[in-house]
Amino acid sequence: MSSFMLKTSRSKSWLGNYKFLISRFSSFSPKTIKRPSGSQFSRSKIYNSSCLSENYRVLASENVVLPRNFSGFAQSIQVIKKRLQPIGDLNFPGLADFGAAISGKLNKAGDVLEDMKVRGVSPNVITYNTLINGYCKTAKIGKMYKADAILKEMTANGICPNEVTFNTLIDGFCLDGNVSNAMRVFAEMSKQTVKPNVVTYNVLIDGLCRDGKVSEATALLDQMVDSGLKPNIITYNALINGFCKNKMVKEARKLFDDMPKQGRAPNVTTYNTLVDAHCKDGNLKDAFALLNIMLGKGVFPNVSTYNCLIAGLCRKGDMEAVRNLVSEMANKNLTADLITHNILIDSLCSKGESRKAARLVVDMSRKGLKPSHITYNTLMDGYCREGNLKAALNVRMQMEKAWKLPNVATYNVLIKGLCRKGKLEDANGLLNEMLEKGLVPNRTTYEIVSEEMMEKGFVPDIEGHLYNVKVSS
Repeated sequence: MSSFMLKTSRSKSWLGNYKFLISRFSSFSPKTIKRPSGSQFSRSKIYNSSCLSENYRVLASENVVLPRNFSGFAQSIQVIKKRLQPIGDLNFPGLADFGAAISGKLNKAGDVLEDMKVRGVSPNVITYNTLINGYCKTAKIGKMYKADAILKEMTANGICPNEVTFNTLIDGFCLDGNVSNAMRVFAEMSKQTVKPNVVTYNVLIDGLCRDGKVSEATALLDQMVDSGLKPNIITYNALINGFCKNKMVKEARKLFDDMPKQGRAPNVTTYNTLVDAHCKDGNLKDAFALLNIMLGKGVFPNVSTYNCLIAGLCRKGDMEAVRNLVSEMANKNLTADLITHNILIDSLCSKGESRKAARLVVDMSRKGLKPSHITYNTLMDGYCREGNLKAALNVRMQMEKAWKLPNVATYNVLIKGLCRKGKLEDANGLLNEMLEKGLVPNRTTYEIVSEEMMEKGFVPDIEGHLYNVKVSS
């Protein structure tokens, strides 16, 4: 994270201001900012097993059963206090009570751990696993270093990490986008003579694929097979998804064709991944051929399958085929969801039919579907491209009435729309408003400021605000 202060003065020379802003915005260089993956298939859909479920099974064996959404730290502390009041060893709080408390609130977990030591209750592998899991679940806000530190403390205290420990850490690093550290933990696993299981390999293969390291993921698959473990549907789906996201559809199809030979039948997620890849390649013939194969194998398409096909047809501009597909969905009792509507709204807006798109937004609301940020931003972008700024700003008002605050994408759309209409001062005002609200400029913001303002001779006045800026996709 880097801090910078943008201070501009209209009295400076234009060239001086230009160089000054370029140097400040270099923090957002397109080369250093990752684009979002755009995957429609979430991690949970790619592999549906969880280290956490193993952890809870172990906790249950210690006479404490925690629901998955457990967050009752306060209640757990009360349990411990009540157990402390009576006299007698039977009522002394044990590992189960402290484990429940630690599972409740992460920011209090360290206090409970210290209290355990004071009370003479030694933390065991379950205690440490619970703590590590808590920090790994918050990997996105930079807590992985704490989870890693707990592993070191654990081994220093003579507690041997198990499969759950390592799998949780590996998954946390992969979620954090730090695959190199995940591989380091994987190597440490071998040093500790803990044998990796199918979950270990699945998490790593998925993490490597998401990082664009498909060849390394394939090598790991070979290592997995050589160790005597059989890849499951989750393994194959992760690899096929990796191939497709890296534009290696032929390789994905080869792996797909190999699945039955290995005794693995593709499921709906497998088909959806390939259908989506073919549609994005503009290969609708193969996409619909896969749909027929699905039906022939008794695998029923879901809303996601149709969404992929509808998006592909929209890109081709075949709206009649889109209408037929939407009707087919209804005949199969599949209800068009938010994604379906967003695809259709985007298609209408890209064709300059934003008013029709607006009617679709009203229609989806009547059906009980709440428009998302993507819905509103797409409609605003459509109006801006048509030069109808008044309508775009009205959409923003509707958005705020629906209790959806503008995000960075909203400001990007409106700033660009204002710039295209020559309203650079108004665009500069919105840029300041965005910064004042603590929103972090992303790659698109950088491009708009550079191309739509500075290259046209306008240097935005950021009013000397100080902001902590981090790279944002």
